[in-house]
Amino acid sequence: MIAPAVSRPPHGSPRVARAVRIGQILAAAGVIAFVVHASGAVGADLHGLFDDWIYNGLLVLAAVGCLGRAVAVRHERGAWLLMGLGIAAWTAGDLHYAFFLAEADNPPFPSIGDAFYLGFYPASFAALLLLLRSRLSGHMRTLSLDGATASLAAAAAGSGVLFMLVSATTGGGAAAAILTNLAYPLGDLLLLALVVGVFALTGWRPGTAWTLIGAGMIAATIADGVYLIQVADGTYVEGGVYDVFWPTAMLLLALAAWRPTGAPGRSMVLDGRSALITPVVCALIGVGVQVYDHFDRTNLLALALSVATIVAVVVRLDVTFSEKRTLTERLRDQATTDPVTGTGNRRKLMADLEDLLRHLAGCTAMLMIFDLDGFKRYNDTFGHPAGDALLGRLGRRLAAVVEPFGSVYRLGGDEFCVLAELPENEASALIDAAAAALCDHGDAFEVTSSFGAVFLPSEADAPSEALRLADQRLYAEKARRSSERGLPQDVLLRGLFEREPDLHEHVRRVARLAEAAGRGLGIAGAELEHLRLAAELHDIGKLAIPDELLMKPAPLDEEEWAFVRKHTLIGQRILTASPALVAIGRVVRSTHERWDGTGYPDGLAGDEIPTVARIAAVADVFDVLVHERPYKDSWSVEAAAEEIRKGAGTQFDPSVVEAFDSLGPDGWRSDGELG
Repeated sequence: MIAPAVSRPPHGSPRVARAVRIGQILAAAGVIAFVVHASGAVGADLHGLFDDWIYNGLLVLAAVGCLGRAVAVRHERGAWLLMGLGIAAWTAGDLHYAFFLAEADNPPFPSIGDAFYLGFYPASFAALLLLLRSRLSGHMRTLSLDGATASLAAAAAGSGVLFMLVSATTGGGAAAAILTNLAYPLGDLLLLALVVGVFALTGWRPGTAWTLIGAGMIAATIADGVYLIQVADGTYVEGGVYDVFWPTAMLLLALAAWRPTGAPGRSMVLDGRSALITPVVCALIGVGVQVYDHFDRTNLLALALSVATIVAVVVRLDVTFSEKRTLTERLRDQATTDPVTGTGNRRKLMADLEDLLRHLAGCTAMLMIFDLDGFKRYNDTFGHPAGDALLGRLGRRLAAVVEPFGSVYRLGGDEFCVLAELPENEASALIDAAAAALCDHGDAFEVTSSFGAVFLPSEADAPSEALRLADQRLYAEKARRSSERGLPQDVLLRGLFEREPDLHEHVRRVARLAEAAGRGLGIAGAELEHLRLAAELHDIGKLAIPDELLMKPAPLDEEEWAFVRKHTLIGQRILTASPALVAIGRVVRSTHERWDGTGYPDGLAGDEIPTVARIAAVADVFDVLVHERPYKDSWSVEAAAEEIRKGAGTQFDPSVVEAFDSLGPDGWRSDGELG
């Protein structure tokens, strides 16, 4: 996984920011003063002050800058702690030289100071790797191998090329002196190579911090290179202008510690050709050293390091092959796995079905296709995330049932498939268990399934034929079930309309008008669906009211009214019989409550009445007013609307009346037939 670039500044405290600015000012002033002194412009008699105190003071300031960053900020703390310790080690080496060896007639070489100097390189190399890890966290094994390989290659090349130069510089002295002098430029080359690699991985847009780090490494390389050449020529003079490159290099690293380590919006890419550059170049270096030795003998160290480089490249290739194989297997799994349910997909089914038919050898298998009934309504009501969660839940249930016999697949949408090896006499039990696993219900939904099954190979011996036959039987089953039973509300409404045909249009108009007002009140999703269903089913309790009462042209007496008022309770009982309509039943019960609490059956008032019931009540009364009934004449739209307004605050919720009124004249006529 490629980590995003870090673009935030590493310091947020005003006190810390002030200390950083002061340190930067001191560093700039110290470097400028040292350069001016080294050029001979001023302070010719102040060598001790500049060469010892100011020079080493700049190194101490650089170490404190990195270590302070590690203490003050948690992010990338380990990296800057190592970098600070590396600079501190370099500073300790320089202090040892300045105060213990500078005045000696024949100072030892290598000395304790060299051990401190050289401690800078492994510490800073590890620090840079940690900084890189925060942006290439998924590639650290490959990156570590590349770093080790590059180190070996650089050491092999350096041993062959620099060994002779260092040997000449030390006058062919002891091996320890030669190796010590060799270690400095090799360390610089390794650090510089790592930084260049970072630049390449960021598309040569590394950001401020890495740019400063690169400048620091270049300054250190120049300083060590000039020192080595001047010592070889006998022209080195302590306190020269080139000496400023060492503290400048350390100060640049400290400055980088307080800058963001990534360019905003950029991330490192370790893919394609950029991933091959390091091993290919290192392999060429290793082979090149071997070829060079064939014509002109080099030293044994260079040969050994070149062989180690080639071995490291081989290991790197093996790691790359393993990673690619793992990636290929992961991609293969993704290509054959449904991401929503975790079961196999159609591609996996076709491969397994073909393999099963090829190797059945007298055994019996069964292919079953299941289609969820009611899932589309669930998905439309509750949204796609809820639909995906339901599919995942049903898929896991089905897999648990089928696991002893075979595998489960999702063909897409709301279709599942089962491929199982079992005797024909056990098929019925598995089908029942699978169908039960694919059922779910709640207050406002019910999901079941239809299926089609095919025995293999007796009914089909080819994958395409098996799928065609199972699919054909599935849709025959769906058609049969659809003819026997519709949705619960459809069945109930069909019975009501057969009893009283005029209610069909009344229900349609009330539902449309209530839905329009509901949208005006900001109702959406499942609640809007509840509103539509409640408006459609608000009169369902009239199935139990005798015709002579419903169609009576004369006014009802008190006893008859008491009986008619029970239709909301009857409607709730009818709807409660279906698990999918329990919540709608509670709303239907309250559609004749009044805002002032004088309604029925529970005498609810104000906000105690469900919002959906308040909306359905206004739509129902308005439609009754504007249409003729056996016991009343029709009203005009304007008169009915005015009557509704008069009832605001007593019979109706004022905010609901306002929502209806905001629809305007055309809104009141939303049924398309009024006026």
